[in-house]
Amino acid sequence: MRNNANFISNLATHVYSDDWSEKAANKLKAELRLSGVGYGELVTRLAQIGVEDTYKGVATKITRGRFTFAFFMQCMKALGKNEVRLD
Repeated sequence: MRNNANFISNLATHVYSDDWSEKAANKLKAELRLSGVGYGELVTRLAQIGVEDTYKGVATKITRGRFTFAFFMQCMKALGKNEVRLD
């Protein structure tokens, strides 16, 4: 019974985490669209602030929604965004 409870708890955490990952990816994609910046330009702008990455690396992170908050902050800085609304 205990193993079942752990499985359900882990599953709920995973689903919850994926939901937030999707929200973060959607927010980043929206900010890119609003700025008129594609992945290639984002790579260039990231390099200008000292963040080295490839087009494929950036595209994969954003498409999958698997990136750190640090990466999100770097992208916002590269886009010239000092504030981000979470709603």
